[in-house]
Amino acid sequence: MVRLKTSASKKPKRAGGVDFKKIKHKIGRKLPPPKNATNTLVKSKAIVLPEQSVVSERSGLAVSSRGLTLREELQRTSHPSAKTRKDALTRIRDLLLKNPLELKLHKFIIMEKLRERMCDNDKAVRETLYHLLKTVIFPRIKEEFTGPVIPSIMAYVFNAMTDLALDIRLMAFKFFHLIVLNCPSSFSLYAEKVLDCYGDIMRNMQLYLEHKSKIKDILGGLLHCLSFALIKERVGPQHGEGNATWRPLHAFGSGPPKEHTGFSFIMKKLEELLPLLINCFQEFMFAVHGMPTIDAPSFNCMLCILQIINLAVGFSVAEKDQLHRSSRVSVPSLFKCPDTVNMNICACLRKLWEMFPTRSMHQSMEKDDNKYFILNIRITEIFFQLSELMDYTEVLREKFLEFIEIALCGQICSNTQSCMAIQEKYLVSVIEFIPGLVSIMTGHWKVRLLMAFTSAFQNCRVDSRLMSACLSALMDMLIPRGTTLLFDINSQEMLCYQVVWLCKLPELLLRLGDKHPSLSKVILELLLRIGQCSVHQSPLALEYDKLQFSLREFYRTYDDLGVSHYGPFVKLPIDCQEIAICCLYYFSTLHLPLLEALTFCCLCNDLERIVPLRIIEVLHSVYKSGCLKLADYIGFLVTVVARFKVFPERFCSGNEKIGKVSNYGHFKAVTEAVFSCLSEIGDHSLLLKILEKTVFEEMNLKPHLENMHGILRMIVLLDSKPSVFLLEASSTLGQFIFAYLIDASYYMPEDINVPVHNEDIHIYQIYVRPCISLFLRSDKLLYEVLKSFSSHLSAKNDFESSEVDIVASTITFMLKDVKLHHHLSSSKEAIKNILQNIYGFLYKNRNNMALEKRHKMQSVFYQLKTEASKLQGWDNVDMTAFEVS
Repeated sequence: MVRLKTSASKKPKRAGGVDFKKIKHKIGRKLPPPKNATNTLVKSKAIVLPEQSVVSERSGLAVSSRGLTLREELQRTSHPSAKTRKDALTRIRDLLLKNPLELKLHKFIIMEKLRERMCDNDKAVRETLYHLLKTVIFPRIKEEFTGPVIPSIMAYVFNAMTDLALDIRLMAFKFFHLIVLNCPSSFSLYAEKVLDCYGDIMRNMQLYLEHKSKIKDILGGLLHCLSFALIKERVGPQHGEGNATWRPLHAFGSGPPKEHTGFSFIMKKLEELLPLLINCFQEFMFAVHGMPTIDAPSFNCMLCILQIINLAVGFSVAEKDQLHRSSRVSVPSLFKCPDTVNMNICACLRKLWEMFPTRSMHQSMEKDDNKYFILNIRITEIFFQLSELMDYTEVLREKFLEFIEIALCGQICSNTQSCMAIQEKYLVSVIEFIPGLVSIMTGHWKVRLLMAFTSAFQNCRVDSRLMSACLSALMDMLIPRGTTLLFDINSQEMLCYQVVWLCKLPELLLRLGDKHPSLSKVILELLLRIGQCSVHQSPLALEYDKLQFSLREFYRTYDDLGVSHYGPFVKLPIDCQEIAICCLYYFSTLHLPLLEALTFCCLCNDLERIVPLRIIEVLHSVYKSGCLKLADYIGFLVTVVARFKVFPERFCSGNEKIGKVSNYGHFKAVTEAVFSCLSEIGDHSLLLKILEKTVFEEMNLKPHLENMHGILRMIVLLDSKPSVFLLEASSTLGQFIFAYLIDASYYMPEDINVPVHNEDIHIYQIYVRPCISLFLRSDKLLYEVLKSFSSHLSAKNDFESSEVDIVASTITFMLKDVKLHHHLSSSKEAIKNILQNIYGFLYKNRNNMALEKRHKMQSVFYQLKTEASKLQGWDNVDMTAFEVS
């Protein structure tokens, strides 16, 4: 068959003309329109009429960024578009922040409209609503969060909890948690319905394995609600809480139940929820065992579940715990009544006991050590709340006791700093069970628990919460509460550990210093209670007495060079100082080293005025009770007066006192307290004889003028007439009084003849008054003092005119005292020697002194001579030899 050839080059001709038509453009400009052309262009103007709608008048109204009012924005929250609804909520937030009054005026309308968005299908809208309620609305209407507001909101919350969409259901629990945060009483009003909804969520096991972070939020909300409810049950309802006049506006069901007066109705729902929680925990455990490490979401969920279970058990314990609630004995629930715990709960918890420990305590897995440790601690807390389980099975009890022993000894986690911190944080809850456990244990477990607790107590940081928990446990194991004594005081086994704990307390005080006063106060209170409760001459009381040697450094420390420094006592708050001072009363014998440290503290100017006074008061009580030696006590009193550093209040002058705080009133209060104590101690003449050595030792140290004045006042107080002490000690005492009068002349006015009521002479009289009192009692002492003045002038070949002026003015002041005339008459020879020495000085320097100075010295000399001439029997003294030319 022959194929016909077709011609490819030939194209069919298009009928009807060519493809493209060539247009020829004309060259040149466009001709103007003809004169008779018609203009077809049309122009018009707009007609603007004023708006007649009242709604559009917005002057003075609060509007959003788009110019819409609050009511209009609320209407837009129901818009079909999710973006429009979200934007409307955002603008409502901004509007309420700028105009807080709008929320106050329209809160019911706002809540009535916004509650509809709790079931919104869009996640972004629900999240925006949540943050609006959390950050703006609830904080500002928290005080008014009552009446019909809560029932109207809860109706929509429950609708959301039962919604078919999972996200809406999970978000509903966040809304409920937010409501409870702002109105805690709402949980008790809707607990049954809410717990039912929680149960529905927990029954879907696949849900909490796939949405761990969301389940964590739900469990966290439930944990918070139950925590508050349990606290409220233990402390009792507060005034003003609960509202008997609730009238639900659109409440879910029949509104809040009005017949609930306690939390017993919650127990039934918790019993139903408890197996679901345990199953949930078991599923998580199976899942994490198949992982190389525990992921954070799973761990957080498991931890929340255990805490909720613990609170559920706490509800059961609190339900029938009225006896121990009224008692002050804060011991663990191991001592609660046998019928306290619902046995249905015990049966539910068997699965949990089977999973304990969550990992072998001897298995090494450093990455997850802390997480497994925390889970085991939480399970242990649950176990020891149920006293019935202590006898449930010996194997079960052994597991928990072994875990506590290993945990207290720090053998579970690694020894890194972070692990140690986690152990200290979570061991606190275990420590509170130790006193109860030790009290009911016998045999080897009692010793093992005591050893483990002692190890934890000695190795924990002094400023940690664990230390506070240990001190609280020590309070139970060292001190009887009321008529209840947990431990046999005659037990030698227990005594060994009590001694170790007791000896550790002063060391803790020194390590704490003044940085943690609250913890120092707890230790001091513990020491005080031990001292108060210890039986006299008991082994514990004898060990308490030995503490004063280590407590000495609490008041006074020494550096490497042997220099004394103030201990932590000085810088602690005054309430801590008061407790420390009270502890002194309970030492059976107060030894000298501690007394010296207390004396050193009394001399500190940084202490409040009341503190040295309280030390003196307590030590006086200790002396009266026969626990302080008389010689030591007297030495303390004299030292306080003699060495207290004084910066006179009225007499400040000189460069050395510039910028220093005046404490004259402080010193005066201390000396008055010392004199009051001395006046109550036995025979004064015998007491002064005992004081003699100590007084002269202090005088030899050349104390400050104020201190010397205090010592002389002390001698005046205790001396009697006729004075045996002044007669025997006149020679030595005279030397000291002479030096004292020379120092006191610093305050002597230039003109000795000023009126008595003058302030300058009055100050000088205050210092001289004790000396005058002693001179009136002993002529021999007066003679020794005058002889010292004469010897002072005659012993120097060359002395200043100021010294002559001081001696002459001092003797003149004494001669002016009429009461001393009779006593001075017996010392005419000493006065004559003084005049002779002054005359010799004037005669020798008659040509060397300036005329003004010479005239002043002659005036002083003539005044002294004139006053001396008034003495009885002075006529027999030849005065012509003292004529100055």
